[in-house]
Amino acid sequence: MTASAHLADAAWLTRGEVAKLLALLNRDGEEARVVGGAVRDALLGLPVGEIDVATTALPDDVVRRVEAAGWKAAPTGIDHGTVTVVIHNVPFEVTTLRRDVETYGRKAKVVFGRDWSADAQRRDFTINALTAAADGTVYDYVGGLADVAARRVRFIGDPATRIAEDFLRILRFFRFHAWYGKGAPDPAGLHACIAARAGLETLSRERVRMELLKLLLAPHATPALAVMTEAGLLGSVLGGVPLLASYENMVKVEAAAGLPPDALRRLGALNVFVKEDAGRLTERLRLSNAEATRLSALEGWWRLSPESGEQAAHALLYDVGRDSYVDCVLLAWSRSEAGARDQAWRALAALPQRWTAPAFPLKAADIMERGIGAGPALGQAMRRAEQMWIEADFPADRAAIAAIADRAVREAASATRRAGPSGDP
Repeated sequence: MTASAHLADAAWLTRGEVAKLLALLNRDGEEARVVGGAVRDALLGLPVGEIDVATTALPDDVVRRVEAAGWKAAPTGIDHGTVTVVIHNVPFEVTTLRRDVETYGRKAKVVFGRDWSADAQRRDFTINALTAAADGTVYDYVGGLADVAARRVRFIGDPATRIAEDFLRILRFFRFHAWYGKGAPDPAGLHACIAARAGLETLSRERVRMELLKLLLAPHATPALAVMTEAGLLGSVLGGVPLLASYENMVKVEAAAGLPPDALRRLGALNVFVKEDAGRLTERLRLSNAEATRLSALEGWWRLSPESGEQAAHALLYDVGRDSYVDCVLLAWSRSEAGARDQAWRALAALPQRWTAPAFPLKAADIMERGIGAGPALGQAMRRAEQMWIEADFPADRAAIAAIADRAVREAASATRRAGPSGDP
């Protein structure tokens, strides 16, 4: 049974590049509609982001029409009917209606068709299977309109079957519920996710990473993560015990500090307590080098508190840099007894706005002119001088810096004498 509705105000659909694309494909006996997330978000009154289009036209016909119009067509998923169309630097994924005849993970053997209902039936959730025609009419073949109204995330057809087609749908179920759902997750979907949880181990780490980071940014992520924890799913994904209170507090202190939601920072709050935790997450989620470095820097969170004073904060800011310093402050704040409105913590988080870490003022030449030649002793003296400069809270006057250099040279010379000719102490 097909239900329908109408988008009352959809300038994003009736104007601009998407309107031009639909007009191009809606002729010569073919039909095209916007499908999926854009329709769902428009019905929920949310900003419309990426726009995907479904069409009865075959991929080769789509390419021919697009290129004849002077636009760019890239066959990004041509075997599955997907062509990426770029109009004035705006990309659209255009996919021919299809029916999956065999599925295995992300891959599927498909047959192209002209049946809008059959195409809807192969998708994951009812709220993602809605289509909108160029005139704003919304078509629903799977009960998506009712689920949008109820803020309910529900699998299309049998949940176990949908999950068996791609186990990533377990994580997508919780991600979409955290973004668009209300109340408890759909019981049938939750049961199917728990029953199929072993399938998560078959997924690529990159795909798990992508879904988890998107989930962590959702407005209702905490209750979704709590259900995942109770169901034994989240610990399996992370390989460690989730710190839900720290995660929820991180959401609050980010807002209190005036910072946008940050998925990696929230991941650290959820599951990084010591450096080894960062290493485990890097391996399990196949994080990039930059992401791994950022998580590892979080081990310094315990060094910060308003009670320790700004000198300790200066030292950490110098050590890890502005961005990682803010991460550490917010993580320490999220694990303190202070609330999100605490002014002392807020001031600590704002330190980079009023203090910039200076460059270390001493060079190797400054040490060598004091009698230390090239070699291990020079490096030792430089490291000791920098340590003393940090401990003195980064003095800038020449006398203090010279005194630090003199002391570092004396200590290095003393250490060399104690070591003796062999170099052993």
